[in-house]
Formats: sequence, C-alpha cells, structure tokens
Amino acid sequence: MASELNVLALSGGVGGAKLALGLSHELAPENLTIVANTADDFEHIGLWISPDLDTVMYTLAGMNNQEQGWGLADESWNAMSAMERLQGETWFRLGDQDIATHLLRSQWLREGKSITTVTQELCRRLGIQPRLLPMCNAKVTTIVHTDEGDLPFQRYFVGRQCSPVVKGFSFSGIEHAVMSEAVLQTIRQMDAVVVCPSNPFVSVAPILAVEGLKKSLLERSVPRIVVSPIVGGAAIKGPAAKMMKELNMPVNALTVAEYYKDFATHFVLDQQDAHLADAISQLGYSVMQTNTIMKSLDDRCQLARDVLGLLPY
Repeated sequence: MASELNVLALSGGVGGAKLALGLSHELAPENLTIVANTADDFEHIGLWISPDLDTVMYTLAGMNNQEQGWGLADESWNAMSAMERLQGETWFRLGDQDIATHLLRSQWLREGKSITTVTQELCRRLGIQPRLLPMCNAKVTTIVHTDEGDLPFQRYFVGRQCSPVVKGFSFSGIEHAVMSEAVLQTIRQMDAVVVCPSNPFVSVAPILAVEGLKKSLLERSVPRIVVSPIVGGAAIKGPAAKMMKELNMPVNALTVAEYYKDFATHFVLDQQDAHLADAISQLGYSVMQTNTIMKSLDDRCQLARDVLGLLPY
C-alpha cells in the first residue's frame, strides 16, 4: 500500500507544515522524513532561530498556535515586554516558551553539535516520531534583493512586513552547503518526494540549491509531486503571490508548474484552478485536482491521502 512507502517531504513553514502533519497521520513514522528550509535561519539577541524547522516541529508535536500558524499555543510574552522596557530589539518577537527552544539550540550549536543533531534531539524530547531534518548543516541566508537594497529574509519578511518591492533572490553561503548523511540516506531510500505547498522562491529553492540534492532527487526514478501554494491567483499564506507579481510573473498555479517543470512529475492543483489543468498537463505533468486549502486536520489528512494516492503500489 502507498502508506507503506517511504516519502520525503520538502517543506517551508506554515503551509508546508500543514501537509507534513497530514502526511504524519497517514504514514508510519519510519516512512516519513521532512526536510525543511534553513535559509531563513538567523541569529537574534544572541540566539539561533530556525523559523521553518520550528514551525514544522511544533506542528508535528501538536503544540503550534493554530490560529496564526507559527509559534506555540498558549504563549506568553513577558521576555519581549522586558526587552521593550530595556529598549532592546523586539522587531522579531519570541514567546517565552519558544525562547527555551532557541536557548537549547544555541547552547548545543556552541558546543559543536550540528543543526541536524540538534533538531533530532529536540524532536526526540518533544515526542515527534517522523524524522525532521534541516536541508544542510551549513549556514545559508536567503537574501531578498529589493528596491530598498539587499535584505536578509527575516528583515524583509518580519522587519519590513514584505513591503519592499522584490527584484530577485540569492542564497549567501550556499556554496558551502552539502547534503548531510541523513538527507542522502533518505533520498536513497525514498519511494516518492512531495514538495509541500511552500514558497517556491524562498522556501523550496534553497533546499534544491544544496549541492547535489536536486541532482540526487532527479536520479531516483520516483514520483516527484508538487502541491501548488497558489490557489485562485493568491497565496494561501505568505508573500509568494506578491513576489510573483513584482517579478512580472502571472500569479497563478500555471506559473508554479512552469517553475518546477524540469524537476517534478506530478502537480496537485486546487479544484478552483481546474481551468489550468490542460495547460499544466501540456508541460509534461500528471495533474490531479482536489481541495488543497487546509483549514482543519481533516483537510490536512485528506490532502495527504490524495497525494499518496498518486503513488504506485
């Protein structure tokens, strides 16, 4: 059965985490590995922050703030209030519980542990059974080129609230990024790869830019499935649609399909974009239409079942 196959999921933050959770309900823990983007990672007030890893981790642990999609449920903000009184940096807000994660991560990284080892230990302590891996162990930083100059992603996304006009992207440090042994072994054992509905430019592109990673995925004769993050001409979450518009790209799922056409074999399209199915098929994809808007756990699980239904077994 498809539920017994080994699936590798590539994920950014909120949108990707939703499908990752659905997949975790439909697959045995040993059959699911999520590789998350770490090019959003940065140091803030002396702590190493991994936003996408943490969003996926908290979601899989059932601890995430479901209303906003990121951070922890039942969070308090005493540390940030105190930081404000002391006129410290509060543009990137860290909840009191969340800070514990960053304190431990930062301590372990200073001790010389890799981000892969740190992530696996945090997941173990939170009782997370599927394997969650960072895309690499090297420090990589997404740089957003804008009409206000070059901005590290979190300064663009959180600090400037995505207001600058996007001109392009680059990944500082990517030349030093190589696959970890854990990621390489996952690719060798996988029966399919699923690109969760995440921003193609700043969530998935950094993962595929890690040396050898995309090539290794392409060398495996397995389904490579993309779930569109653009539905009805809009991004479900995040700045993908705004970025596409500013890069003079049509804001629709067909543009996403064109972006991945040299990589993916299957494309999952929301039902309201059914009029694009033929054009996407002509790009060489096997196209599936279904509901991709995940408002509830049932939605997440149903989309996961639909995606797994594309796998041969």
